[in-house]
Amino acid sequence: MNTLTFYIVDVFAVKKYTGNQLAVFTDADTISDAQMQRIAKEINYSETTFITSSGLRNGGYDVRIFTPETELPFAGHPTLGTAFIIQQEIITHPVETVNLNLKVGQIPVTWKTEEDGSEYLWMRQKSPIFYQILESNALASVLSLNPDEIDSRFPIQEVSTGVPFIIVPLKTHASLKRIKVNREKYFNLVEKTQAKDILVFCPETYAPENDLSVRVFAESLGIPEDPATGSANGCLAGYLVKHSYFGDESVNVRVEQGYEIGRPSLLLLEAQKNEETIDVSVGGKVVMVAKGEFV
Repeated sequence: MNTLTFYIVDVFAVKKYTGNQLAVFTDADTISDAQMQRIAKEINYSETTFITSSGLRNGGYDVRIFTPETELPFAGHPTLGTAFIIQQEIITHPVETVNLNLKVGQIPVTWKTEEDGSEYLWMRQKSPIFYQILESNALASVLSLNPDEIDSRFPIQEVSTGVPFIIVPLKTHASLKRIKVNREKYFNLVEKTQAKDILVFCPETYAPENDLSVRVFAESLGIPEDPATGSANGCLAGYLVKHSYFGDESVNVRVEQGYEIGRPSLLLLEAQKNEETIDVSVGGKVVMVAKGEFV
């Protein structure tokens, strides 16, 4: 294996050394699938990405996404972080949009500058698909909560914008902070569901300027808890619109995640009902942390 250049970025960061860590390998077209998996295991972040085309193919760049255990067809923070590296290190000049060719299809990432000069990257996700509704007793048991801590006004439901997640609404922040996943019950549950990972949310937050607080548990991928999960939050955005969580057919909200594991993160969610579909976009900041080589 030749020397491989990689970059480390923090995605959905509120500042450097927050958000979700991502390693991005450029010029990875000569690496085998097995080598990619071994490298992702060595890095041991929630995801590592490999850019396998240095030029455009069908208007986008080919990208592979690996957890320490498996390859994913789509994931949110790897999409934003990899687009950032493509713009910074391959294109090397400002652009409005970068398209990523992922297993799930082509995903566009766009740059937007806020009035205060802050730059956010946004990805348009696939329209959400809604699957089965689950029983509150089963999820309460998995999360080591009482069933009455789950907000019964809204369903527990499997939702996918590329990767499915079980979406669980809670009433209070105290309940969210108390969660302890029972691994045995977790794996028993996901044997019977399409979604293998869980997003839990509540309308109370650490930071008063935020709208929702979230935790994501992905034991099936070898990730006990994820600090910032763009794919899961895309599912949440679709869920909020589908079930009129805020009493409207559109949402524009700030979501915090990762506080419980010392990696505070901020995700911006926009979703809008459009006749029979829901348009979903997820945004956040990306911060460069390091550059190195694998030998």
